[in-house]
Amino acid sequence: MARTGSELPKVCVIGAGCSGITAAKALHEHHFDFDCYEKSDRVGGNWVFGNKNGMSSAYRRLFINTSRERMQYSDFPMPKHYPVFPHHSQIAEYFDAYVDHFGFRSRIRFETGVKWAERRDDGVWVITLDNGQVAHYDALIVANGHHWDPRYPEPPFPGEFDGLTLHSHYYVDNDIFRDKNVVVLGMGNSAMDIACEASEVAKRTYLAARRGAYIIPKYIFGRPLDQIVTTAKIPWSVRQRLFEWTLRLTVGRMEDYGLPKPDHRFGEAHPTISGRILDRITHGVITPKPNIAELLGNQVRFADGSVEDVDVIVYCTGYKVTFPFFDEHFISAPDNDLPLFRRVFKPDIPNIFFIGLLQPLGAIMPLAEAQGQWVASYLKGEYALPTREAMERDIARERERMFARYVRSKRHTMQVDFDDYLDELKRERRKGEIRAQQQGYPLPVPRQIP
Repeated sequence: MARTGSELPKVCVIGAGCSGITAAKALHEHHFDFDCYEKSDRVGGNWVFGNKNGMSSAYRRLFINTSRERMQYSDFPMPKHYPVFPHHSQIAEYFDAYVDHFGFRSRIRFETGVKWAERRDDGVWVITLDNGQVAHYDALIVANGHHWDPRYPEPPFPGEFDGLTLHSHYYVDNDIFRDKNVVVLGMGNSAMDIACEASEVAKRTYLAARRGAYIIPKYIFGRPLDQIVTTAKIPWSVRQRLFEWTLRLTVGRMEDYGLPKPDHRFGEAHPTISGRILDRITHGVITPKPNIAELLGNQVRFADGSVEDVDVIVYCTGYKVTFPFFDEHFISAPDNDLPLFRRVFKPDIPNIFFIGLLQPLGAIMPLAEAQGQWVASYLKGEYALPTREAMERDIARERERMFARYVRSKRHTMQVDFDDYLDELKRERRKGEIRAQQQGYPLPVPRQIP
């Protein structure tokens, strides 16, 4: 049903990173009245090295670990001259080009953050900006990212350390490691990259693992790994066995490299992608170690009892999911856990939506794009949600499957499979379009703001 922009709800979007700009683009092309608030002076969020908002985790030599074709938006391909795994500067350039190509840069208010967001009893959102201004909206889209608030080991390691400690979020380049003894704690993508960079200039580099992980190369059989099996039609159990066989054939066992044996099967924890780490280990320039047991001034004792002289510790220990603009009793994610219907809708609040608040086995950008289009369709009345009870049952089923499959940790509270998620979202949208038609296409969020 065609509706004019003045009939549609007025929308606020928080954040103009890779998720926020997809929501803004969807609202723009569907003629919504909206504002997108961005703390920085440019779009791109986490992919802007040295971002003015201080929230980027990009480091100087960062390259993407998902392939170009699997990361790009559906209607805006990445330039063919980009490498298969682009540099962060190219990714940021791509996001800028996306905004300009679709013509909604004027709808983004740069260098303007949201200080507070409160929902009145009548459903209207009262948005207080960091410049003191107050604005009102009928609907709120949250796209503030979840890789900017560092999480350190919990509880902290016993003892004191006299050297330099930093979280991977604050890592810039390997100059700080020159001629030092370095411990990198973690087994995720950042830990692998930083350990490799440290090993180029450090005296000694130790990679300490709290638990085992599968490390997979970016290329297998001459193709990017994430382009080998790209269909949800093959059951996960079959895909899992295929990947396990492929990794055993091409990489071997993690224990063969001195790394801890994973305590799970492939795909039951977020995999680590690195084309360099195993090579650096086999060359002896990175030494695997178990978890840190105690800090001893200028030394570290590891769980196996070994003690090493250490100058720098880098904690690659993940991030907290936080919403500093909400009262934590209203909306928060304790232990990084915020139950949502298909990772977007909060059943008890019909006019708030979360974009990009998920952790895919693959790139987040195409999923955020699909979410943005879904929300725009809902706000136009072209899609109708299931009942609240049905959504809560769906959430419970999804969480049961997720917690049964994945290792229990704060890192695995919003995991999805790339292709499965998109396929399930398409099916749900078709069902919702039928519901909307049967209901006469009502606007789920009426416009109250003039």
